[in-house]
Amino acid sequence: MAGRFAQVLRLQTADHSSSDEEQHERNPVSWLARALRVPGRERRILVQSAKATLAATAAWLLATLVLRLPQPFLAPYAAVFLVEATVYRSLRGWLQQVGSVASGVLLAAVAGQLIPWQAVALATVVFLGLLAGSWRRFGDSGVWVGVTGMLVISYGTAREPVLLGDRLLETALGAAIGVAVNTLIFPPLYGERLAAAAGRLGKALADLLESLSDVIRRDEPPEDLDGLLSHEQDTRSQVLAAEEAVGLTREGRMLNLRRARPSAGTNHERPLRTLIGLWPAMSQLLAAVRTTAGRREHPFEYPWPDARESLADLMHHLAGAVQSVAMAGEPVELDECRALLEKLEKRLVTADEDGVPARLGLGTMTLPARLLLEQLEKR
Repeated sequence: MAGRFAQVLRLQTADHSSSDEEQHERNPVSWLARALRVPGRERRILVQSAKATLAATAAWLLATLVLRLPQPFLAPYAAVFLVEATVYRSLRGWLQQVGSVASGVLLAAVAGQLIPWQAVALATVVFLGLLAGSWRRFGDSGVWVGVTGMLVISYGTAREPVLLGDRLLETALGAAIGVAVNTLIFPPLYGERLAAAAGRLGKALADLLESLSDVIRRDEPPEDLDGLLSHEQDTRSQVLAAEEAVGLTREGRMLNLRRARPSAGTNHERPLRTLIGLWPAMSQLLAAVRTTAGRREHPFEYPWPDARESLADLMHHLAGAVQSVAMAGEPVELDECRALLEKLEKRLVTADEDGVPARLGLGTMTLPARLLLEQLEKR
């Protein structure tokens, strides 16, 4: 269960930190100072950890001092786990957790009545509970069916209806407190992730386009394209991180009492979606360059130098446009891109002296460039 809590914290704080941020994490004093000074990842960790502590303590005190429940260990457990990454996840988790724990308690009650041997009853409850917990409606809380049943059997309360009711009550109480704390006290928002993700992805895509421009300008195809492949994989990772940022930000606004307030990064959401949408065409362009430039046994398929120069210029101007998109509010100049693309497409139709193989190579790389431009025009 401790692993589940660690997973919750990772979901709350997942981000691709820079080297400066990593340096802060190595120094606890600097990390704490940054959390208090700057809104962002560190502060979110601090706030969510404090909220989980408050929820667990409140659940324990209420269960012991007010309701006087004996050994209400499930109350603080449930409270901690329900301080989720978003308010939506907390509410969904409350339903899943209460349902899974109730199922585990009922399963233990039935086993306790029908099976007189504790060891056999425990084995039966764990096995059936884990099977039942795999139902997708339980989500991540499904493991609680088997675990709760195991704990109830182990504590010898499976045949005592009053204690079984206590287990259900303390779980519902702890989960409700966790949801309330996460909903009412600084409910988490992730708008600032959009600005950071847009900056990182814009730079990665622009750098990749510049690398392609350099490759295309060469008179001879490069000996080794592994560096380009590594660059492609790094950029793909940034695309995945950006998709996660968009999803978590959208989910963070659902049922959130702070959603109506202006949040950092709001104006970066549409530009970031545009950048993410560039990746399919970018992937096609990379495949085209690798196929055309890497086939040294057929060098005549490589476009003629002047055609490659225009194509490389197009890559360079597309890189500039991508960087402008990442900087929300900046004008995006596409006129030069359109002119170069029109020039290349005209050459594909009219330049018979290039020969079919060379035009084939040029067309293979021009089509994805057209798709990139169209995606940028729809921003």
